[in-house]
Parts: sequence; structure tokens; C-alpha cells
Amino acid sequence: MFTDKTVLITGGTGSFGKQCVRDVLAQFKPRRLIVYSRDELKQFEMQQEFAGDEMRFFIGDVRDPERLKQAMRGVDFVIHAAALKQVPAAEYNPMECIKTNIYGAENVIKAAIDNGVRKVVALSTDKAANPINLYGATKLASDKLFVAANNISGEGGTRFSVVRYGNVVGSRGSVIPFFKKLAAGGASELPVTDDRMTRFWITLPQGVQFVLKAFQRMQGGEIFVPKIPSMGIVDLAKAIAPGLPIKIIGIRPGEKLHEIMCPADDSHLTIEFEDHYVIKPTITFFSPLDYSVNQLGERGRPVPQGFEYNSGSNREFLTPDQLREMIK
Repeated sequence: MFTDKTVLITGGTGSFGKQCVRDVLAQFKPRRLIVYSRDELKQFEMQQEFAGDEMRFFIGDVRDPERLKQAMRGVDFVIHAAALKQVPAAEYNPMECIKTNIYGAENVIKAAIDNGVRKVVALSTDKAANPINLYGATKLASDKLFVAANNISGEGGTRFSVVRYGNVVGSRGSVIPFFKKLAAGGASELPVTDDRMTRFWITLPQGVQFVLKAFQRMQGGEIFVPKIPSMGIVDLAKAIAPGLPIKIIGIRPGEKLHEIMCPADDSHLTIEFEDHYVIKPTITFFSPLDYSVNQLGERGRPVPQGFEYNSGSNREFLTPDQLREMIK
């Protein structure tokens, strides 16, 4: 798919970007692999690990449309991973989150269309489904922009799709490194917001592979959702620090007890495949598309009316031992 092609990753110095670069280089032979981000120190550090002739490091912000247009010249595929993701930070700095997550998405779309990029996959989050915090609301708006962009590009133009998944095991800012740090520092207890809380969990390599597969599966306009396990926050705490007491501190602003990836209100648009779901667009594009059969020939079937993919009612739950194995 990516051999002898040019791939650009926005937010390429983040946890996802580094793993994606590692996997693309291991599985393909791209002509160019462009890491686009605004952090010069992280780019310098990545250059020490990835020093091949195909590597390019572009300093730039997704808020800067002209820089994006320059960076996307001759690019075949774009993975849009750049975002402001911290829920409390977004609540305190709403316009900064909007500028990056919404205006930045619009800039990526325009630059991709102007440069004739073949396919774009944008990363989303479970918090974009029925959002209750600003971060989730901006990602929902971003998802809608990327889906509708297929109409703007027109038949034969750039195709856009979205990948939505849950918490990433061990990623920067996640609860696992936080719990590990507390346990290693000799904490007498672990703070848990609510003992009923559940979350979807996916490893970084799994997330990257799902995104790369989406480029092969996509027709344009889909939201891809992987089937992944859930875990209770109490079991997670037990996995990180067995025997350490738990202190219930209450749900933080903008938090839910359970996360949703396929809302019940979208059940009439949701198709179930063997290892993932697809949420069809609510609008009709240039010509009718059959989303029940993807570009790999995989077939799906409609879910029952009222179906909801919820971390609390998920069919698969991780045990503490399974999580410890994932962390390894």
C-alpha cells in the first residue's frame, strides 16, 4: 500500500506517530515518510532513531494552512494524528482546543484536496460519541468535517475516513503511567474517580495497525471502530499496584462513567464486520456507496436497532493479568 508512496503524519512526534513510523518502515518501503509537528526537540530526538533516506521532518502547525499546503506537495497518503487531547486543558483553554482540533482539521482537508492527496485517515476518540466535554465536542466536529470533505473533493478526488478508538495502553497522559508513577514513588493509595467506571483499551501497535488497514478498507466517509476489550478502573488499579488501597475521589469535570464508540442513535448507520464496526455517513455523496462491502471484499451486516457499543456493556473485559501482559 505505502511502498514507493509518500506518507505524511501530522502530530508525527507523538506516541502514535512514532509507532506508526516504526511500523510503516518495517512493513513497507515508502518513497518519503514525512513527520509533521511543531515540536523541534521531539523531531530532533526522532531523527536519532529514524535516520533513513526516506525520512523527512517538517516543523509546522496544523493551524498554519500555508505550511500544510507546502508539506503536502507530492503526498499520496495522510494520517492526521495532531490534536489537543487533554480533557481538563481543553476545558480551561477552549479556543486553543478549537483552533487545533477543528480549524486544524479544516486546514488538513483543504491542503489535501489542493495537493491531490489520494487518501486521508483522521484519528478520533471515543469521547467524540455523545460528547460531554469540549475535547469530545471538537473531535465530533472534526469527524463531521472529514466525512463531509468527500463531497467537497468530489468523485475521483481525495477520499477521507475516520478511525475512532478508546484509551491507548501506556500512551502519554493516560492513567497507566500515572498509576505506575504513584506506585513507584511509594504512594499509600491510588486515586480512582468512581469504582463503577469502565474504559475501552487498545495497545499502540494495535491502534496503528488498525489505522493502516483502514487505508485498504476505506471507500470514503466511514468511521471505523475496532472491536476492543474494556476494563474496569478498579481492575486497572489492581493490575498496576496489587494490594495498594484505592481512594474514591469522584468523577472529574467532563468525565463519563462509561465511554461509547457507536451510539444507539447511529445504530441505523452502523455495520458490524468480523473485527470492527463501520458507521456510515449521514449524508449522500457523489454516488451511492455500499459500505457493507469494503475495498478488501470484507462483508458486514447491519446491527440491531438501538445497538450501542459501550465500554460498560462490552462483551469482552480484560482481567488484571491480561492488562499486565498488554503492558509488557
